Amino acid sequence: MEKFLRTVKTLIPRWLFSAIQPLYHYFLAGIGALWYRFPSRALYVVGITGTKGKTSVTELVAAILEEAGHRVALANTSRFKIAEKSERNLTRHSMLGRARLQRFLRGAVDAKCEYAVIEMTSEGARQFRHAFIDMDALIFTNLSPEHIESHGSYEKYVEAKMGIARTLERGDAHKHTIVANCDDAEAPRFLSVRVGEKYSYGIADAEPYATGAEGGTMLWRGMTIRLRLPGEFNIRNALAAAAFAESRGIQREVIREALEKFTLMPGRMERVDEGQNFSVLVDYAHTADSLERAYGAYAGIKKICILGGTGGGRDKAKRKSMGKIADTHCAHIILTTEDPYDEDPEDIANDVAEGIQKCSHEYIPDRREAMRKAFRLAEKGAAVFITGKGTDPCIMGPKGTRIPWSDADVAREELVALLHGE
Repeated sequence: MEKFLRTVKTLIPRWLFSAIQPLYHYFLAGIGALWYRFPSRALYVVGITGTKGKTSVTELVAAILEEAGHRVALANTSRFKIAEKSERNLTRHSMLGRARLQRFLRGAVDAKCEYAVIEMTSEGARQFRHAFIDMDALIFTNLSPEHIESHGSYEKYVEAKMGIARTLERGDAHKHTIVANCDDAEAPRFLSVRVGEKYSYGIADAEPYATGAEGGTMLWRGMTIRLRLPGEFNIRNALAAAAFAESRGIQREVIREALEKFTLMPGRMERVDEGQNFSVLVDYAHTADSLERAYGAYAGIKKICILGGTGGGRDKAKRKSMGKIADTHCAHIILTTEDPYDEDPEDIANDVAEGIQKCSHEYIPDRREAMRKAFRLAEKGAAVFITGKGTDPCIMGPKGTRIPWSDADVAREELVALLHGE
């Protein structure tokens, strides 16, 4: 199927492809659904969309469903999982394109899964990757300005997200469900979709709550839930998953048990521990807001931060603000390479550095060398944050070059070398 689609694309002149690109992507989605026999019709499909928290919420939803005894398929930025089988997402796409999402859903059907939990993005929506998927429920987490350069404006970004939500209005809309974060200003727009069931959640549902570097507690529906997840943002993620689970009639005690068992996932405040006397955390945080939330989870702890800023040629406006956030929270900042593509990595670092006023900082282009320096600087009890890539499988360079990569694996290697004097 993939070979066929690539062949079709090569037969279309470039000038014509640019003109018909939306139609082309819609065509691909339709062909993929037809080829794999519309697999979503045999599943309960849950989409999760928003600016932040999508991957974490997909994992939490899947964990609750499995605790309730259901067979589940999961597709997000970090991995693909069908029942018991899981593999790392090496595509660099949070939402699968071409016919790959339909193929994934067919695999879920063949494995006798009941639910498919899918991370859905605005970029994916622009390319109609959600088209021809019979979605039964959507969870909206939050919205803040992101991908503005590719969308053209914040309003167009919101509209791309709303395009996903409006798919719920098709078919048996009276049976479909929307779950929205009522603390977000855009929640009313998502709750306006014409579906049969509407649920909302907010931080007030967890009060009183407490958070720390090792986890948090919240009082939900009269029950104290102890999370192994740090930060207020993970309280919100847990509430999103719990609200959806309630919409499916899952018992509250089952929800509590699943949330308390859940541990951190790769690339999301992932702790790397080789016996060192300081913390090392790998996180996907790639916006100023998500960066502040990550740092805030370790309030009062000395932080050394490895910061790339953004990928080359995109979201330049947020670079300075990310520098400001790091300047506020960190004791020392090491600027390094993230995904420069065709842009000079030093130019990206300089843009980020414009936001750094008082904190000591330096530029080390080699990401491994940056980690090595950070670990040598770290004192007992400190925290080293490695942000921007999470589980990304490669560093993107000029002209589409790829360097295989794993922040967590490289961090482990450098920690072992440091601890054993290699």
